[in-house]
Amino acid sequence: MGKIAAILTDWFEDSEYSQPVQAFKKDGHTVVTVGPEAGRTVTGKRSNTRVQIEKSVSEVSVEDFDALLIPGGFSPDNLRVDERAVSFASDFMEANKPVFAICHAPQLLITADVLRGRTLTGYDSIIQDIKNAGAKFVDREVVVDGNLVSSRNPGDLPAFVEACLKKLE
Repeated sequence: MGKIAAILTDWFEDSEYSQPVQAFKKDGHTVVTVGPEAGRTVTGKRSNTRVQIEKSVSEVSVEDFDALLIPGGFSPDNLRVDERAVSFASDFMEANKPVFAICHAPQLLITADVLRGRTLTGYDSIIQDIKNAGAKFVDREVVVDGNLVSSRNPGDLPAFVEACLKKLE
């Protein structure tokens, strides 16, 4: 089974972390939380879900994992100022390993400058950012473009999780 990095920091969208992680674990995959500081507890923005960061982004590499989950909320915007997080996300795209991005998650990939020529979806408020990054925006509940799986918001979680699990087969 696969080993998935879930990269997050404070103010992540609770359900966009917990629902995919629960499904991944149920399917036999291992999930490791990665963030700016190992041992720190981060808090979700809606339900105040508390998650402990297991590994610092500076102590892991793309070779350690089979896929990357980027939950939305304000977390991706906070992560995009951390060069280590940006490089980590970029490395997954360059290695052509699955990247699961929902809601505001494309913000991290926009900063990594890895979306040019790709097709994806995301939250309404970042549509123009996606286009400015050279990507094609599509308004669908889930978009799969090669290794990249994207969805718009928590309402799309069932389709998002199903597409992610299919990528992990």
